[in-house]
Amino acid sequence: MAKISGLRRGRTAARLAAAITAALVATGTAAASASAADVGDAPMFGLYGLDSSGTAYTYVPQGDGTISPRVQFETGMTGLAFVGLVDNDANNLADGRWQLGTSGNLWYYEGNAPATKVGYGWDIYNTVVSVGQFGGAEGGDLLARDTKGDVYLYLGYGDGKVTKRLKVGYGWDIYTQIAGNGDLDGDGKGDLVARDKSGVLWLYKGTGDQKAPYTKRTKIGSGWNQYNTLFAAGDLNMDGRTDLVARNAKGELYLYAGTGDGAAPYKPKALIGTSGWNTYRLFF
Repeated sequence: MAKISGLRRGRTAARLAAAITAALVATGTAAASASAADVGDAPMFGLYGLDSSGTAYTYVPQGDGTISPRVQFETGMTGLAFVGLVDNDANNLADGRWQLGTSGNLWYYEGNAPATKVGYGWDIYNTVVSVGQFGGAEGGDLLARDTKGDVYLYLGYGDGKVTKRLKVGYGWDIYTQIAGNGDLDGDGKGDLVARDKSGVLWLYKGTGDQKAPYTKRTKIGSGWNQYNTLFAAGDLNMDGRTDLVARNAKGELYLYAGTGDGAAPYKPKALIGTSGWNTYRLFF
């Protein structure tokens, strides 16, 4: 079994809620956050990076598109292929996190409770994404792609456990990055973006139907091969819309703020990290 972090297990919700509250008070953006529901509804998870030593750090949104200096979140997170935060009660704050070990075991952490093993054999997947409430159920869901390019949806029960997988797509081996954690077109349903091998970015609008959870893809950009990582961290500028972060080979980090318009879901990029971001092997 992969080594999973020990003493400070899964305090994601309490830590992040306190951090975001403090940030809003300190920056005077509480009123803006309160009115965010008027323009959208997006996860406010903050941004986490996991380095090669197994130490994770958190960056708190400041309300203006920038993020705070990093704070150590957890240690001992080694032997992991994926970490994903999840909101199970639709309050836009993380309730827990999934951690997938390289051995294929899937674990769930919530509050101060011990980790719960919720799956095994997941080493057949080369990509796993925490996609929010994607299949129409109350709990957050997981999307997984295998080496053949087949895509499966796992519906969450709201306690970290997931249903048997549902095959929802094929041919996704054409994509080098898949990201999704929130609504990009303002219809209240979670969406996905995927970058293909030529650098084109595609939008898959969510339907809320677990049997066919997304519509036919639409092209929303090109030239995205300049980045080695794309990640949907929720709402980082506190405007109620889901954003995307992108890291390039130089270790710079960019924010693509969400617009709520499915035809052009992101604003022009904004530099939010000048260097050093290549120290992280996983974002969550």
